[in-house]
Amino acid sequence: MKLGIMGGTFDPPHMAHLVIAEMARTGLQLDKIIFIPAGDPWMKSVYTVTCAKKRVEMVGRAIDSNPSFSLSLIEVDRPGPTYTVDTIEQLAGEIGQNSEMFLLLGWDSVAELPYWKAPYRLSKMVRIVAFPRPGAVKPDPKEMEKAMPGSAERIIYMDQPYLSISSTCIRQRVKEGKSVRYLVPEGVALYIVEHKLYTA
Repeated sequence: MKLGIMGGTFDPPHMAHLVIAEMARTGLQLDKIIFIPAGDPWMKSVYTVTCAKKRVEMVGRAIDSNPSFSLSLIEVDRPGPTYTVDTIEQLAGEIGQNSEMFLLLGWDSVAELPYWKAPYRLSKMVRIVAFPRPGAVKPDPKEMEKAMPGSAERIIYMDQPYLSISSTCIRQRVKEGKSVRYLVPEGVALYIVEHKLYTA
């Protein structure tokens, strides 16, 4: 089985997350995409992250219409800071050796991979699928190979889709009272209103 792994804070989940996941699923012939909301994301200290329960509920609403998408609480249920390598190791133990994992990341995250916890161990367990992100520059494969020898064979660089949607932008629009229709799934938009998320 070929599994796509889409991790993130998902605060909130938006249409770009879903489009990227579906393009990876169809383009790489993946059997399933697993969405994994972060529990205590150590790299998101610049703003107060919405509680895990609400982010999980929003992801559930976002993906419920696609039977090829599933939700995992593996990071939410794990105490302490969230590290991708720990998540992948735990998943590998659960799904068995006959499955292949593809970790979906934005160009910006791929460029930072050498500074993550145990990047070499991580790259041995998964194929990295690198997608465009607003404001991010595509990593130079040669430079990545210098920083992480062997990465040239483990990273798949995608040039599409380029969707200028970010959770930061959506939170700001909500704060300013602007519409986020068509930027997030309808169920997520309703959830934001119901729970008064991201207001000043």
